[in-house]
Amino acid sequence: MRFIKSTTTLILILSFLFAFTACGKNPNQAESKSGTETTTPHGEGQEYTSVYVCPMHCDGSGSDHAGECPVCGMTYVAQADHRENGHKH
Repeated sequence: MRFIKSTTTLILILSFLFAFTACGKNPNQAESKSGTETTTPHGEGQEYTSVYVCPMHCDGSGSDHAGECPVCGMTYVAQADHRENGHKH
């Protein structure tokens, strides 16, 4: 009986330790990257590489001038601002 209690206690302690260490990682903590993310567009095509882009990256959107996306109607944002404000995929 004593063996069963000590084994059960040990299993519970190990389970809790495993749960805390497995779930204790900060989800916002990303692995170190080279930093190219903020200096280059994050996709190919006009919807990613234009000076002004749609926040939704609709196909065929993007322009060299401010305006609205012809597909979804959202206001274009500057590509530099879009990348610098933490936009990541």
